[in-house]
Amino acid sequence: MAKSLIIVESPAKTKTLKNFLGSNYTIEASMGHIRDLPKSKLGVDVENNFQPQYVSIPERKDVLKKLKDAASKVDVVYLASDPDREGEAIAWHLQESLKLKNAKRIQFNEITKTAVVEALENAHEIDIDLVNAQQARRVLDRLVGYKLSPLLWRKVKRNLSAGRVQSVAVRLICDREREILAFVPIEYWSIAATLTPQEKEHLFDAKLFSRDGDKIEIHNKQEADTLLKALEGAEYRVKSIKKSERKRNPAPPFITSTLQQEASRKLNYGARRTMMIAQQLYEGIELGESGSVGLITYMRTDSTRVAKEAQEEVREYVTKNFGQDYIPATAKQVSRKGAQDAHEAIRPTSVVRHPEEIKKYLSNDQYRLYRLIWQRFMASQMSPAVFDVVSVDISAAGMIFRATGSTIKFQGFMKVYTEGKDDEKLVADEDQPPLPLMVEGQILDLRKLTPEQHFTEPPPRYTEATLVRTLEEKGIGRPSTYATIISTIQDRKYVELKEKRFYPTELGFIVTDQLVKHFPAIMDIAFTADVENKLDTVEDGKLDWVTLLRDFYGPFEKDLEEAQEKMERVKIEPKESDQVCPNCGKKMLIREGRFGEFLGCAGYPECKTTAPLTKPVDVKCPVCGEGDVVEKRSKKGKIFYGCNRYPECAFVSWDKPTNKKCPQCGGLLGERRFRGRLTGYRCLNAESDYQKSRGSANEGEEAEGNEKTTPGPDEQAVA
Repeated sequence: MAKSLIIVESPAKTKTLKNFLGSNYTIEASMGHIRDLPKSKLGVDVENNFQPQYVSIPERKDVLKKLKDAASKVDVVYLASDPDREGEAIAWHLQESLKLKNAKRIQFNEITKTAVVEALENAHEIDIDLVNAQQARRVLDRLVGYKLSPLLWRKVKRNLSAGRVQSVAVRLICDREREILAFVPIEYWSIAATLTPQEKEHLFDAKLFSRDGDKIEIHNKQEADTLLKALEGAEYRVKSIKKSERKRNPAPPFITSTLQQEASRKLNYGARRTMMIAQQLYEGIELGESGSVGLITYMRTDSTRVAKEAQEEVREYVTKNFGQDYIPATAKQVSRKGAQDAHEAIRPTSVVRHPEEIKKYLSNDQYRLYRLIWQRFMASQMSPAVFDVVSVDISAAGMIFRATGSTIKFQGFMKVYTEGKDDEKLVADEDQPPLPLMVEGQILDLRKLTPEQHFTEPPPRYTEATLVRTLEEKGIGRPSTYATIISTIQDRKYVELKEKRFYPTELGFIVTDQLVKHFPAIMDIAFTADVENKLDTVEDGKLDWVTLLRDFYGPFEKDLEEAQEKMERVKIEPKESDQVCPNCGKKMLIREGRFGEFLGCAGYPECKTTAPLTKPVDVKCPVCGEGDVVEKRSKKGKIFYGCNRYPECAFVSWDKPTNKKCPQCGGLLGERRFRGRLTGYRCLNAESDYQKSRGSANEGEEAEGNEKTTPGPDEQAVA
C-alpha cells in the first residue's frame, strides 16, 4: 500500500507529526507560501476582475521540486497548513502548483495524536471562500502598498512605504501625540487624613470626600488651605461602616491579541517576539524520551472557546491539586462576539505538563511564555476570587472622609494567576490594604493631614500592549498581523519605541499628514474596520471578493490620480550627527541615499566627503572582545554587523549579534531574519557546527524562515 503524503508549513511540525504517526505517512514542509505576487511588478490585472498573477517564490524552488516528487509517489495528499485564512490559501496554492487531483484538506488546532487522527478522519475539500478572503486581503494590500509607496518616494523621500493597516496604526500614534502636545493640565488638590483607632495603633489613610452630601472638589491651594483651617482641632468619628462581599472572575483564556498584550506587560516581550516563541511551542519541542511535542494550541485565534475534553482535564487537575472549592459547579465557556469559533483559545495541549516539570527542555523565553499560557488557562477555568470589602465614612468638622480596605476571603483563580494592568495607578477597591476593626461612633486619632497638589494628565502614549488593544477594539487589521504591523512602522522609522512607549518621528507626522489629506478614506479608522468586516463577509461566502475589490479600487484610483498632481513635495532637512568631517572640520549630516542613510559633509557641494552611518548595537564584539558591534550598510544597502575596531578586527555577520548565549558552546547568538522579520537565533561562534557549515557571510545571503507572506520591498503592505 502506498504511503499518504502530509504537507505542513514548517519542518518543526514534521518532526512532531513523525513522533506519533506511523510509517504509512510521508511528511514534508512547504516552508509557508510557495507562490505569491511578483516582486517586480503590480501582479494584479485591475482590468480583468483583479485577477492575481501568482509566481513561484524563487526561495521555494527546491522545496517545490521535493514536494512534486513526494506527491508523485503516493495515492493521497493531505494539505495540513494552519487552520486560518492564510493556511487555507497556502493549501490552495499547493494544490494548484503541484496540480493535485487527489488532495484533501485537514486542519488541527493542536499538534497531538488525537487531534491529527481526528483531522485525518474528517478530511474535506479546500474552503474556497476562505481562500478568496485571503486573496482579497492580499490584493488590497498590494494595490495600496504598490500604488502609494512610489508616490511617497517622489513626494517625500525614497524607501518609504504605506499600507492599508500600517498607515492607520501610525495615524493612531500621531493623533495621540498631538493630543498630548495640545493638552492643557488643570490643577486640583486632595486632602488625606492619616488616622488610627485610639485603642491600638493601626495607621490608615482616608480621603476627604464630601460635605453636606456634595462631593468636594478642591481647585487650588487657597481652597485647600481654607479646608485645612476648618479641620483644625476637629474630632474624627466613625459615622458609618459598609461591608460587602465582592467576586472577581478570572480572565478568559488567551486569544492572539490578549496573549501579545499580557506578554508585553508581564514578560516585556514585543508582539513579534511573542508570536515567534508561541509558534515554536505550537509546532513542537523535544521533551526527552517523549520526542517532539506540540505544547500549545494554534496561536492565531480570536476565539475563547475551549474544547470539552480540555475543560474536563483542567477540572480534574484543579480538583486534585487545589480542592473541589477551586472549581465552579459547571465548566466555563466564554464566547466573543464575532469570533471564529471553529478555533479554540490558546491553551496548553495538556495541563498535566506543568511548566516546572518541562522547564529543562525549554529555552528561558519558551518557558516563560508557556508558563504564562498555562497559568492563564488554568485560572480561566477556576472559581472566582472572593473579597470582603469595607468602606468607612468618617465625619470631621461637618465633612466626610472615606477609607476603603479589603481582605481576601477566598483566593480562587488568584492562587494561580492574576491579569496584568496597563495602568498600575488604577487600584480597585478590592485591592486596597485592609483597614483596622472599627465600630460606628468610634473616635479616631489624627496623626497628620496631607494636602497634595495634582494636575490632570494627558492620555498616555501607546505601549505595545495598549496599541494592540486599541487596534483590536477599533477593528483595524487582525490580531495575527499586529506583530508585523508594529515591526514595520518601527523599521520604516515612522515611530520610535522609547521606554516602552511609542513616539512618532518627524517622518511619521509628515507621511501621515500627506496621506490623511489626499487619501482620507484609506486613513479613516472606520473605513479600515469596515474593510475588515467585508473580508469576514467574503469568508462567510456572503460577498463576492471581486465586488469588494472593485468597490474599493474605484474611489482609491480617483484619489491616487488627484494626489499625483496635488500632493506637495516635502523636503526633509538632514540631521546633524555627532561626528565632524575629517577633511574640512564641518559637521557630518545624516543624509538619505539610494540604499539608506549615510554621513555626508555639511559643506557639500564644496566638500564631498561621505562615510557609512554606523549604529551601536550594545554588544561587545564576539571575536576580539574589545570592540563594540555596530550596524553598517553595504554598498548595495544591505544591513550587516561588524566590529568598530575594523580593520584591526575583521568580525562581520549578517545576523544581528545579541547578548544571548548559545546553550551548546556559550558563544553569542545572532538574530536570523527573513525579509526583515525575526525567524530565530543562530550561534555566532566561528567554531560552532553552524558557522563551519555556513561559511563566511556573502553579499546577498538571506536567512531561511517559515514566512507565510512574502511582499516585495517595493510593496511593504501589511495586514
